Amino acid sequence: MRKCLEQAVDPKSSQAPQSMDDAIKSFFNIEHHSWHLGEFRQKQAEEIQILADGPKLAPSLTIYDNGEGQHPEDFEHTFLSLLRGNKNEIHFVQGKYNMGGTGAIVFCGKHRFQLIGSRRFDGTGNFGFTLIRKHPLSDEEAKTKKNTWYEYLKIDGQIPNFPIESLDLRLKGRQFTTGTIVKLYSYDLPSGSRSVISRDLNQSINEFLFEPALPIYTIDRPERYPDDKNLARELFGLKRRLEQDDSRYVETHFSEEHESADIGKAKITCYVFKSRIDDKTAKETRDSIDREFFKNNMAVLFSQNGQVHGHYTNEFITRTLKMPLLKNHLLIHVDCTQMKQSFRSELFMASRDRLKDAEESRQLRKLVGDVLSKSKLKEIYKHRKDSLTLETGETSDLLKSLSKSLPLNSDLLKLLKETFKLEENKPQPGTTGKGKNSKSDGDDSKDQNESEEGHDKDDHKPPHFEGKRFPSFFNLKGDGTESHPAARIPLGSKRTIKFSTDAEDEYFDRSDDPGDLRLSLLSFKPNQTEGGTEQGTPKELSELLNVTKSSPSQGTIRVSFNPTENVGVDDMIEIQATLGGPGVELEQRFWVKVLQEEKEKPKPQNEEESKQDTIGLPPPVLVYQEKKDPEHLSWEEVESSGAGTFDYQTIMHPFVEGDQIEKIFINMDSSVLKNYKAKLKTPTEEQLAAADKRYITSVYFHTLFLYTISKKKNYTVKQDDKDADIGDYLKDVFASYYSEFLLNFGMEQLMTAMDA
Repeated sequence: MRKCLEQAVDPKSSQAPQSMDDAIKSFFNIEHHSWHLGEFRQKQAEEIQILADGPKLAPSLTIYDNGEGQHPEDFEHTFLSLLRGNKNEIHFVQGKYNMGGTGAIVFCGKHRFQLIGSRRFDGTGNFGFTLIRKHPLSDEEAKTKKNTWYEYLKIDGQIPNFPIESLDLRLKGRQFTTGTIVKLYSYDLPSGSRSVISRDLNQSINEFLFEPALPIYTIDRPERYPDDKNLARELFGLKRRLEQDDSRYVETHFSEEHESADIGKAKITCYVFKSRIDDKTAKETRDSIDREFFKNNMAVLFSQNGQVHGHYTNEFITRTLKMPLLKNHLLIHVDCTQMKQSFRSELFMASRDRLKDAEESRQLRKLVGDVLSKSKLKEIYKHRKDSLTLETGETSDLLKSLSKSLPLNSDLLKLLKETFKLEENKPQPGTTGKGKNSKSDGDDSKDQNESEEGHDKDDHKPPHFEGKRFPSFFNLKGDGTESHPAARIPLGSKRTIKFSTDAEDEYFDRSDDPGDLRLSLLSFKPNQTEGGTEQGTPKELSELLNVTKSSPSQGTIRVSFNPTENVGVDDMIEIQATLGGPGVELEQRFWVKVLQEEKEKPKPQNEEESKQDTIGLPPPVLVYQEKKDPEHLSWEEVESSGAGTFDYQTIMHPFVEGDQIEKIFINMDSSVLKNYKAKLKTPTEEQLAAADKRYITSVYFHTLFLYTISKKKNYTVKQDDKDADIGDYLKDVFASYYSEFLLNFGMEQLMTAMDA
């Protein structure tokens, strides 16, 4: 606002920037490109500061903004007004309800004191100030008034003011001359931020301001923390921390951009963290990642103009994506800035702390899940899951042995079948015995450009691909002419086309000088063979096709298309793809054709019959502190995959995908088993083997049935008022003496105890 007014541009006019991104480019272009350098970023951060004073547990926070500022006579129409919507016609600033400063007052101690002071940016007029508080009801007022109210200070009917040249407010690097300060007295910081604000509060603000327009300083005082050597730290959002070149935490990041007629554009960016960093163990790495990037337990962030307005916890990763190995190693950002206003307005609450429970939010959740389940994330998850794959000899024998011991009456079988996947199918009379992945003769496979997943297993990636900061070529893979369309897309289905380029993988997602891929409609040829009135000419590609664009990956860019209800069979669509960026404009033109809706192929009857008569059980996987052989895993291997942490107190950990147990990890170096064996006097090999068998059997079957019953009865688990995973709950149950009871008190011991 200040920069706009200094250039004598009316902020509400068409000459003003129409977005925050445009404003940054217009007003801060030179400085912005230098903000990745510490010196320039820190200098700009001095314009917006958050400072702490007072007691450690209930500090007073001063927020300074060297921005527009207000004359004292304008306070009541700006700072002190509510719901006026004085920013509704200004497109390049955040804010809608004119309640930002007032919204924080409920956290300002019991008396709700807040000080506002301001002087106009051009130095004209006096410095004005007022004090806001919650009105203390007198005894008489308490008898007649139902609620209290907030009030602000005026003297002789005016906002108090006085002339200044400057004020010493202990700001970093400057005196106060113009701008605004808001002081929040006895501010009730969250428990995780009641420490040096330049560290803990800084981290939280970095999360909630995922990509702020301008850098900010957080500053603490030496009298509060005399031993801390870094009391002033600038912040510039979590996005830049995640994407910096020297990030020691992030393994890879990529984006998927979806555009449709009803939603508009939604850009989904995934950041996948390393399982191990430096010389840390997998557990130490996970703890560091939690502290640095998940301080507020937000795994999926929904933002507008870089500010987070709602989030999901990592339950989205385990329940919707069904990728539990990534639940502590994946952060997802959904940029809602370019969504249609009508859709976005139904997503966010005025408080900006959570999403509305509305049809639009459910639609968005499904969209994010669908897009990511068919993205590069699928390959990443498969790679981590493969690290848990073992040679199957001993595991299969162990499972067969356990299965034979299981008394399967019809009710028990039915209960288990509702919970567990089928591992094997028994061949039925008249079947060929082929596996579920075998093909019958004459089964046609899809063309490469008609892959529904869009991430084919047969992609041949360059062994050492080194992308360029700015691409030099952009080519369509395959044909794209009208007679040989780039994709043939059945109604109700999705098809993917690919482009080759030498752009680096981060080309769309980097903070500085990012590029983009723009798709536009060139022509539309509807099939007119069926007659009827002539169809209107669409103006946007999104009216005809829902589009999902993937960021470059090893020289390949994928674009998926899904027909909307506005197209019909044999319609032809011509599209222009432009790979753009600073000084770069590379184009490709191609056609796609809409086909008849595909009919779902019925499953062979013998396969269905086979599944009805079989049962599959999750294999037990034996885990040791140190790896013994290829048929077992070590603690570190399980931890590195993200499946869980192990130590001497850990007994087991079920590996759950969705609602089904895939494996049960059993710790063979637990203190419970070691103590049990230690009670054996001069044990033989047979006795030790019997102890192992009793331990494995007890842990396996009790895990199996506790989990099955919990899911069957639809139990949910909470820990500290937060949703918890049943698998984690069972792990804790077994670690809390339950397994020791199972080993040491069999039926004979219990009967003896009862007789006594």
